[in-house]
Parts: sequence; structure tokens; C-alpha cells
Amino acid sequence: MKKRQYYLLSNVSRTQQLVDELLLARISESNMHVIAKEKASLGNLPKASPLQTSNIIHSIESGLVVGGITGLFAGIAITMSLPVNNILGAITLISMLTGSIIGSWASSMVGSSTPNPNLKKFQSAIEEGQILLIVDVPAGRAKEIADIANNRQDRNREWGINNQEPDLELTMIV
Repeated sequence: MKKRQYYLLSNVSRTQQLVDELLLARISESNMHVIAKEKASLGNLPKASPLQTSNIIHSIESGLVVGGITGLFAGIAITMSLPVNNILGAITLISMLTGSIIGSWASSMVGSSTPNPNLKKFQSAIEEGQILLIVDVPAGRAKEIADIANNRQDRNREWGINNQEPDLELTMIV
């Protein structure tokens, strides 16, 4: 299991320094994601993808569940209206799978255009020019990585932990 840590930094050079320190701590670049103002030049920093900036993952999961349940009920309704009893299970299963696929697809379309709600608290800082570094770290190394970031020479301060999602650690670097 991984913990997601968030760090706000004042400029690209400080962000690059922290990324370099994390690389030395064996956190791979694929586990780091940078978000900045729309036209900000980030150089070689690992830019966040829509998986980090949108609500697509949660939407796909929700669509899978809602579509599966809807498909299950549709399958039951179809099987009750058919006179043949030997294919009832197959029809229900196919309806459930079809509902899950359609639900996931439709929800992903909505989710891809919806901002990630975990990023709302950082939006004003990003608009002011700060840079958000998102780091996914193994749960067993979360404190070690937070200490690396928080013990930097510019005396960073810890911001807190998000109580809504237990695997989400929020740290703010000033």
C-alpha cells in the first residue's frame, strides 16, 4: 500500500532539489507528479497526468459498481420475462458485465473532466505560482520520506494529515 504525500514549493529550482533528494532516497520518478500553473515551465520535472489531476479513478470505480448493479437488475428482469429456464444465469451474468462496462465507460468520461477533489485545497496556492509535488511512497517509508522533505535546510513545516482518507498524508513546504 502506498501513501500519497503533497508538497507545495515556491519555485521550480526548489522543486527540482526535492525531486533530486527523493530520487537519491530511491523514490522513482514514476511516483512523483508535479502540478503548476497552466503555462508554467517545469523543465524536466515529472508532470502530473490526468490520473492525478482528475477524478477519473473514483468515477470508474463508482461506474463499475452502479453499472454492475443496474445490469444485475436488468438481467433479472430479462430472465423473468423469458420462458426458457436453462440460460437464466448466463443472461444475468452478461447483463451484469455489460452494465459494468457501460457504467465504467460513462463514468470515466465524466470523471476525466472533473478535478481531483484532493487538489482543491492547493488550487489557490498553485494559481499564485507555487508548485505542487505529489509523491506516492510505500506506507512503510512514509515517515522517512516526509522527514527528508521536512528536514531540508529551508526549514519546511508539516501541514497535517487528511483524516478523510487514511492513506493520504498532506505535507506543505513553504
